[in-house]
Amino acid sequence: MPFIDLQSNLAASAFSEEFLKKLCSCTAAALGKPEDRMNLIVNPGVPMLIAGSCSPCVMLSVSAIGVTDTADKNKEHSAKIFEFLTRELGLTEDRIVIQFHTLQPHQVGKKGTVMSFL
Repeated sequence: MPFIDLQSNLAASAFSEEFLKKLCSCTAAALGKPEDRMNLIVNPGVPMLIAGSCSPCVMLSVSAIGVTDTADKNKEHSAKIFEFLTRELGLTEDRIVIQFHTLQPHQVGKKGTVMSFL
């Protein structure tokens, strides 16, 4: 049950429903998770600065159980997600930052319990 949190100083118009569906497909495929388990938030129009510049940029946070726990895995995920974001948003790689967070099953609640019991 991955969580994708995209924050950007780009306008809301850059993030259509179609973009959200494509981002869901891309991140699900990159992480090897089914699309119906994905959770996405896009927060546009945020005052942001990356590398000393307020030029258009994206910060993406990827939190998941069991697939973000090694450098090798995250290197593969990163390549796929960067390719998607640069293509879809027209940003260069230096204007995108991705954070990977490893979750444990007991840290994710669903259906009145936690993933450890589902």
